[in-house]
Amino acid sequence: MDTPLEIDVTTAAQQLGTGALLLDVREPDEVATCAVAGSRHIPMRQIPDHAATLPRDRPILVMCHHGGRSLRVTQFLRANGFANVANVAGGIDAWAEQIDPGLARY
Repeated sequence: MDTPLEIDVTTAAQQLGTGALLLDVREPDEVATCAVAGSRHIPMRQIPDHAATLPRDRPILVMCHHGGRSLRVTQFLRANGFANVANVAGGIDAWAEQIDPGLARY
């Protein structure tokens, strides 16, 4: 099965339930405002230095605020041999709107 470049937050939430890793690439101050429980935080600029620590044996879902930075990280990881990586379209803003209305929005 080919992993789509982008998935919506509903699909992302389902995949988290089956073992996918949610990779949050926002800045620390953004994560302090709101974050999805269980996600792994690596700021976008640090991804090249930490890519080797990411799993290759399970799906990785990349999230930022609205989906722009995470799309770039998704493309970077795919270019560096991570086949099973998808961008979470709409980012944490869409997650807070559709999945977890208790999360703060900014």
